[in-house]
Amino acid sequence: MSVTTEKSSATTAVRPFPVPVASEEELEALRARVAATRWPDRELVTDHSQGVQLAVITELARYWAAEYDWRRCEAKLSALPHFTTEIDGLDIHFIHVRSEHPNALPVIITHGWPGSIIELLAVIDPLTNPTAHGGTAADAFDVVIPSMPGYGYSGKPQQTGWGPDRIAGAWTELMKRLGYTRFVAQGGDWGAIITDVLAVQAPPELIGMHTNMAGVIPADVSTALARNVLGAGGPPPSGLSAEEQSTYDQLNFFYTKGIGYGIEMITQPQTLYGLADSPVALASWVLNHDASSYFDIADAVAGHPVGNLTRDEVLDNLTFYWLTNTGISSARLYWESPYDFFGVKGVTIPAAVSVFPKEIYKAPRSWAEQAYSNLIYFNEVDRGCHFAAWQEPELFSSELRAAFRSLR
Repeated sequence: MSVTTEKSSATTAVRPFPVPVASEEELEALRARVAATRWPDRELVTDHSQGVQLAVITELARYWAAEYDWRRCEAKLSALPHFTTEIDGLDIHFIHVRSEHPNALPVIITHGWPGSIIELLAVIDPLTNPTAHGGTAADAFDVVIPSMPGYGYSGKPQQTGWGPDRIAGAWTELMKRLGYTRFVAQGGDWGAIITDVLAVQAPPELIGMHTNMAGVIPADVSTALARNVLGAGGPPPSGLSAEEQSTYDQLNFFYTKGIGYGIEMITQPQTLYGLADSPVALASWVLNHDASSYFDIADAVAGHPVGNLTRDEVLDNLTFYWLTNTGISSARLYWESPYDFFGVKGVTIPAAVSVFPKEIYKAPRSWAEQAYSNLIYFNEVDRGCHFAAWQEPELFSSELRAAFRSLR
C-alpha cells in the first residue's frame, strides 16, 4: 500500500500519527476495574426490555478481564497508515490508504456512535484491493477514514460548536488537503447524518454519496413519531403504503422503547461520568443500542460470531473508547446536533442507498426517491445490522462498488 501526504504551513501540515501503545500498567488497571465491578441484581424480565441483560454483560466482563488481548487490535491498527492534521483549530486523526490500482476513486467514510474507526477497518482492503475480494481493478477506492471530533485519536473540542455541519466542512477541507479534486462520501449512523449534511453543502469536489442509514423520514411522519415519544399519541399520517407503515412501526418502537440513551446524550451528556470511571458502565451503555444489533452483539459475546462480528471485535471497540477516554466527549455530538436524526436533509447531488435488513428501520424506496432527488442506486441486501461495515465488510464493500460505479 502507498499513501499520500501534503505538507504546507505548520497549521495545515498532514503529519504521520504513530498509534499509541498502551502500557501494561494501563491494561492491568483496566482488567482490575472490570474484575472489581459491583454487580446489580438480575433484571426482572426474561427479555432485554429492561436493558442489557446481566448474563450478557457478566460474560463480556469475564472474557475482557481474563482472555481478551488488546495487543492484537493494537497491531492491526499499527499496520495501517495514520495521520493527523489541524482543521479549524482541532487535530483531526484519519487513516489514509491509497489503492495500488490507477484511477482509484477517493472515498471518505465516516463512522458513528457507539462505533469508531474500529468498525471500518475490515473494509479497507476490499475497497483498496478489490481484485482480491471479487471485484475488478476498475472498482478500486482510495480510502480516508477520519475519527470524528471527540472520538478516538482526534482532538476533543474545548468549545461548543462541533456539530455535523462543522464536521462536514472539515471533511471537505481534509480531502482537499490530501490533494483530491473529486471524491465521494459514505456514512452510517452519525456518519450518515454527516454525509447527508456534506452532500447538502455540495462542495464542487464531492461527486456523490452513499448511506447505509438513509435519512428519508418525511416531516409529517417525524412529527407523528415525536408526538408518540412525548406521550400525546395519535395515528400515523394517512396514505402510507404497507411498506411505509411497516417502517413507521419500526421507528415507533425505536423511539418509544429504545431511544432513552439518545435522549440522555441529547440533553445532558456530561452526566454520564460512569463512562469514564467504569469499563462495565461504558460497555453496557455502548451495547444498549438498537434491538437487532443488541441481539447480534449478545450472540457474539456468547462466542457465536455473527458475520465478522465477534466478541473480540466488540471489545476492540470498547477498549478503544476506554483507552482514549472518549465516552463523554463522543456523546456530546448528540447535544451539538440540530438535526432530525432520520429526517430528510435535502440532498440533491447523486446519492446511493443500501438497506441492510437489521437496520433500525427499513428505508422504503418510495421515501428514498423523495429524500434524494438524484437517487442513482438503491438496493436491499439479505444480511447485516446497523453496524453494516463491521458485521458484513465484504457485502458492504460490494455495495459501495456498485453504488459508485456510474460515477467513475
